[in-house]
Amino acid sequence: MSAPKAPQHPNDTRAHTRLSPFERSRLQVWLLGIIAFAVILFLLVQARFILISLVVAIVLFSLTTDAINSISRLRIGSWRITNWLASITAFVLIASVLLTLSGILLVQVNTVVTTTIAYTDQAVMAIAGLFRWMGSDTEAAVAASIRSIELSGYIRTAAGQVGNVLSATTLVILFVGFLFAERIWFDTKLENLMQDKARAQQVSRIIRSIIRRVNHYLLVKTGVSAATGFAIYLVMVFFGLEFAAAMGIVAFVLNYLPSVGSIIATFLIALVAYLQVTEPAFALLIFVIVGMLQFVLGSVIDPMLMGRTLRVSSFGIIIAMAFWGAVWGVPGMFLAVPIMVAAMIVCSHIPSARPVAILLSREGLPEIDPDEQLTASPAGNDSARAAE
Repeated sequence: MSAPKAPQHPNDTRAHTRLSPFERSRLQVWLLGIIAFAVILFLLVQARFILISLVVAIVLFSLTTDAINSISRLRIGSWRITNWLASITAFVLIASVLLTLSGILLVQVNTVVTTTIAYTDQAVMAIAGLFRWMGSDTEAAVAASIRSIELSGYIRTAAGQVGNVLSATTLVILFVGFLFAERIWFDTKLENLMQDKARAQQVSRIIRSIIRRVNHYLLVKTGVSAATGFAIYLVMVFFGLEFAAAMGIVAFVLNYLPSVGSIIATFLIALVAYLQVTEPAFALLIFVIVGMLQFVLGSVIDPMLMGRTLRVSSFGIIIAMAFWGAVWGVPGMFLAVPIMVAAMIVCSHIPSARPVAILLSREGLPEIDPDEQLTASPAGNDSARAAE
């Protein structure tokens, strides 16, 4: 017969539940990470006007960096274009283009707001008319629901937000000017910061890779979006519709939003056409024509020109757009893809963060540019040369 077990002391239970030093340290790291993320998120939201302007300035600066370097190597006879002259020329061009685009946007928004308020009653009746087949009571209920929304108030609020574009443009121009002034000393500062020339060169190559890929993405997107906007402008003019220029600009801007932007633009243009010509068949025709243009330019030509430069996950793009849209609003949605590309490239060079790069990439294999291969080990370089 076995002896009875001794009663377990309460301290024994606490001994089993007590965390080890490693587990305690790991828990502290997770808690500190959550607190740091919350603080960073708070700062991103509170300082979004300045941060959005800074990110836009960095993107514009990166777009012109390679061009400035190429121009500064040109010679006209015995005279060579200096770096500072090329920088000043680029800065003046950027400032002129930004101010011109801001003026065009403000004029078009003012025109759309003025005309839309005048079309409010007609728009309510036209939209309610789509439900006429369900009975007069349903049509009247839909019209009453739309009138209760007070669209004119929302439109005026949106127009007031667009008025901030001019102040944001001024801030972007200032940031770009300071970036051009600092670019000459960037390599020296980076080397002194890293205190290791090889490490500084590696970081510089990563930055160049980010600039190269983001530039290619923006140039292709700008070209395709401009072609889309011009094609929609021609369609609107051909059918004698109003707001041709405004709808062309809307399509141009919305095409920078991957997948979602073209769908929104197509529905919006079809709605504008229906409000002017209250015939469902005509609106459906415009919807089909614009949809075909969006499909050919966005789903055929765009991937063909983009190539393998932007191998990021489509689902990741949607998540990034949702996150940055929640943090920075509509400008955050436009900046989501460049930020995501930069994050993927940086994470691919950090061993502990490489899983993040794998999740952000389309095929689970973050692409490495040829310049980045220089950072690999000698054995890796030998195998790469053998493969070539």
